[in-house]
Amino acid sequence: MSMLTPYERRNDIWGAFRDFEDSFFRGSSSAGCKTDIRDMGDKYVLESELPGFDKEEIGVELNGDYLTITAQRNCGDDEQKDSYIRRERSVCSYQRSFNISGCVSDGIEAEYKNGVLKVTCPKMQKTQPQTKRLEIK
Repeated sequence: MSMLTPYERRNDIWGAFRDFEDSFFRGSSSAGCKTDIRDMGDKYVLESELPGFDKEEIGVELNGDYLTITAQRNCGDDEQKDSYIRRERSVCSYQRSFNISGCVSDGIEAEYKNGVLKVTCPKMQKTQPQTKRLEIK
C-alpha cells in the first residue's frame, strides 16, 4: 500500500496522522455507504450513497434510539457465471447505524432516488419551562 502513496506524504508525520484519523473515523463499514448529515433546523437529513442498489435491496430499521441502514446485493446467482474471466462483484453489503435519540421516530421518512437514500428525521420540539407565579399565603 505504501507504494501507492506519494513520497511526500509517506514521510510527512501529519499526513500519516490524517491517514490514521481518516481510517479510524471512516471505518470499514462506511467505505461504500458514505453519509452526509445536515441540520435543517427542525429536522436532520441523512443522505447515504448506495449506487447500484435496487430499492428492494435497502433496509431502514428503527431499534430504540438507533436508525440502521442496510443494503445487500448478491450477484452470484447468474446463469452465465461460467462465462466470467474474473468476477469481483459477487456479494456486496453495507450497514451503518446512527443515534437518533433527539428525533421523533414516528415522523422519520426515507426516499431512495438516483443511488442516494435520503432519510428525514424531525427533531423533538424543546419544551420551554413554564413560569408559574405562586401565591404567598
